Amino acid sequence: MKRKYVWLIGGLIIVLGILWSLFRPEKLFIDKHVNESLPQAEIQSTEIKQQSDRVIREGQFQNGVHETAGTAKIHQLADGKRVLRLSNFATSNGPDVRVVLVPTNRLKNNEDVKNYKYIELGKLKGNKGDQNYEIPEGIDVNEYGSVSVWCKRFNENFGAVYFNN
Repeated sequence: MKRKYVWLIGGLIIVLGILWSLFRPEKLFIDKHVNESLPQAEIQSTEIKQQSDRVIREGQFQNGVHETAGTAKIHQLADGKRVLRLSNFATSNGPDVRVVLVPTNRLKNNEDVKNYKYIELGKLKGNKGDQNYEIPEGIDVNEYGSVSVWCKRFNENFGAVYFNN
């Protein structure tokens, strides 16, 4: 009889451990703050140094399945690199949240993000604060009308920015 309870308790502990690792419930109560500054271009030529960084696209976050606020801007640095910058950003925390560029300017539901061929820029560094994500070379940012804060594990759009044209 005691052996049966030992197996039952052991199995319950294993199941709870698996559920915890999948859902990460503590993230609902813990905020991760980030405060990155916009990267500076490393430039050798004084001619190129005279060119300044510029904003290519920008927009305001709108709520998805969670309250999300802040701005997103795509910066073209003087050295040619492009960076997506989230400023005054705030959303909920989650277990597998990513920042993705989506080739549409309207996301009606969670399936829209999943069904479009999005470009993943990286894991969300924090659910609050200013943060940067480098955009890979060869990506035409004009083809991507929105940015989504996307929970890959549960296919949920936490919030999105629709860029002004």
